[in-house]
Amino acid sequence: MTDLHRLSIREMAEGLKSAQFSSRELTQHYLDRITKLDDRVNSYVTVTPEYALAQADAADNLLKNGTAGTLAGVPLAHKDIFCTQGIKTSAGSKMLDNFISPYDATVVAKAKAAGLVTLGKVNMDEFAMGSTSESSFYGATKNPWNLEHVPGGSSGGSAAVVAADLAPFATGTDTGGSIRQPASFCGLTGLKPTYGRVSRFGMIAFASSLDQGGPMARSAEDCAFLMNTIAGHDAKDSTSINKEVDDYVANLNATAVKGLRIGIPKQYFNVQGLDAEVKARVEESLKTLESMGAILVEIDLNMTEAYVPTYYLIAPAEASSNLSRYDGVRYGYRCENPKDILDLHKRSRSEAFGAEVQRRILIGTYALSAGYYDAYYVKAQKVRRLIQQDFLTVFENVDVIAAPSAPTTAYKIGANLSPTEMYLGDIYTLAVNLAGLPAINAPVGFDKNSLPVGLQLIGNYWSESQLLSIVHQYQQNTDWHTKRAAIAEENA
Repeated sequence: MTDLHRLSIREMAEGLKSAQFSSRELTQHYLDRITKLDDRVNSYVTVTPEYALAQADAADNLLKNGTAGTLAGVPLAHKDIFCTQGIKTSAGSKMLDNFISPYDATVVAKAKAAGLVTLGKVNMDEFAMGSTSESSFYGATKNPWNLEHVPGGSSGGSAAVVAADLAPFATGTDTGGSIRQPASFCGLTGLKPTYGRVSRFGMIAFASSLDQGGPMARSAEDCAFLMNTIAGHDAKDSTSINKEVDDYVANLNATAVKGLRIGIPKQYFNVQGLDAEVKARVEESLKTLESMGAILVEIDLNMTEAYVPTYYLIAPAEASSNLSRYDGVRYGYRCENPKDILDLHKRSRSEAFGAEVQRRILIGTYALSAGYYDAYYVKAQKVRRLIQQDFLTVFENVDVIAAPSAPTTAYKIGANLSPTEMYLGDIYTLAVNLAGLPAINAPVGFDKNSLPVGLQLIGNYWSESQLLSIVHQYQQNTDWHTKRAAIAEENA
């Protein structure tokens, strides 16, 4: 069976249940594709064939005796920021190139308990700091739609493995757009859940008040299956919310698009740097939703200009604190022959952290330093509250907010954007993390260079079911999510 990778998650699960193929066959199919194709994409940091096949055999036993869960035997890939027991967890950094995790992140443990098969760990921007996946210690991941372009970041490996059909779906994390932007660049569906909906335990921290894990897949339905597995309260994560979890799959048709009020922020569509073709594709997708009965409402989000400066004070400050643990003493990279403890700390960190990580640590340490803490960090937190209130005021009159996921399509590898240019590319995604809201990317077409364009829908707190449902129904009326890059059409 040479086309197993063309099946949806539902079709895979049903095929396994009806014994059309085994989990071992399905898993081996993906392992063969990885062996043949991934040297061109560079999406995996670590492939785990023996581990995956052992999990597949265990799933096959459950399927035979009728005790298997819905997703038992379906393969997936984990972003290399989730700790996996006995397997390297690098966060894309030289600092953790030798780190073998002694435990599983809650997301990994839940996937394992559901019988999902781990194909391996996928590439990412170092410590999730970046928008291109070029800052990885393991080299740049390529965009399957055009191998000369980036897949986005920081979850670029997660996007690339799905877009190249080297995994049916993947876990990602989103601190300022790191699920939605690569999903946009690679023509996928990607959901950033409400802060606290998915456990952060065992997820290597970048900015603890912003980080959130979520699913990346071809369709909203595929994402819903993974959300059913990974969402929920976790006592090991003090920021996890003890709130009942929806059945995201059962609710895929629960939200009526007819009468749905979609807010269109006029500030978002007048941003300098918004590509004309991206704007056109997003507006076409909104017309489709309007034809399905949605009502488009022009709204004001008056704090738009504050998003980038606020985020790039808070996130680096938290990164500076979180990354202070990598000191060359307890685990991770240690420099050779240090002269004394100060030399050990300085050289271990300067040799193992890349340029972008060092830049953010320096910015964050400065913002937290005596004399600047109140002027910068505390002020940024006050502005963050105003940004949140701006959204809550708008949600009194609309159900969801629509925007591009990114102002452009995928950059060329080696474009060497300045830090400022790269940060401004996150204009549409950052505020969602600052406010802790859920948001989803849906593929809505291509530019003239055949690079994907994404629509972002932002929801009120705990509205993941609503967002998945709206995108699912949009995908029943369009076929953008079914389009495949040329490399995905190749058989192993």
